Amino acid sequence: MTEQPIFSARAHVFQIDPTTKRNWIPASKHAVTVSFFYDATRNVYRIISVGGTKAIINCTVTPSMTFTKTSQKFGQWADSRANTVYGLGFATEQQLHQFAEKFKEVKDAARLAREKSQDKELANTALTIAAPQDLSDELQSPPVMCVNGPEDKLFRSQSADITLSSEKERIKKMLSEGSICEMNLEAELFTLQDSNSKLVAALHEANANVEQWKKQLTAYQEETERLRDQVADLEAHGGQGPSDLLKDELTQSLEELEALLKAKDEEMEMRNSELERRIQNTEQNLSNSLEDRDRLDTEIQRAIEILDIKIFDLNDLRQSLVKLIDK
Repeated sequence: MTEQPIFSARAHVFQIDPTTKRNWIPASKHAVTVSFFYDATRNVYRIISVGGTKAIINCTVTPSMTFTKTSQKFGQWADSRANTVYGLGFATEQQLHQFAEKFKEVKDAARLAREKSQDKELANTALTIAAPQDLSDELQSPPVMCVNGPEDKLFRSQSADITLSSEKERIKKMLSEGSICEMNLEAELFTLQDSNSKLVAALHEANANVEQWKKQLTAYQEETERLRDQVADLEAHGGQGPSDLLKDELTQSLEELEALLKAKDEEMEMRNSELERRIQNTEQNLSNSLEDRDRLDTEIQRAIEILDIKIFDLNDLRQSLVKLIDK
């Protein structure tokens, strides 16, 4: 085998919902092994993860990929070839950091491999051009150069093609970066929504505890009233000594119960106040994230409209230059 693993980690694997592009879909029921592989024959790097007999991840690492940490234990990257976004949930922050560092290292290695391959192709091309040819000068000359007219027409046409291609690549890069930013906002929004749900559940649990304590207090008060009735009966039948002693004990018990109730009420008020404050902060962060996402959508749409106009202008310029050369 020419392809060997160079790094492995355990993580829960997710993929972005292809329909909504907003929600994460679990690709594995439990943590699986995610590995970086290097193919020495083709000089390429891949990220592979297998669950059972199914390949969950089969991604070729390219220099344009970026691994983004969206939380302390979660990271993601986009695979344009598979038209998806992968998400990994790790057990610890250290595991996420190690995977992110290895991703960057492999991406840099892929970039160097591509540059070396391009340099080799350029060198081969240069040797082919420099090699002697047995063909006549007429056959060696490109047909386009035989057109009557200045040579700079061809150069301007090629320059327009290069400019148009560069502009398209820049557009793709901007849209890709915008999509990644939007995915990050979606992940943050999902985290905030999950935190908000947990806080609301904690508040409901605290309220349930308050109700339970109130029921206990009612039972204590009923028991105290029953004992008071017994004291009254004893006093009615005479014998002040035992009645006074029992009355003092009941009074002390009642005071202890009232003190306990007051302490529980104060504790619950403090907990409820803290939970309400955290919920308000989470809702505010959630609102800010929604506003940021809407603003990003607006900016991306505006950029797309401007780039559409530029592409139209460049195409129009290219057609004009082609017509000029054909004359």
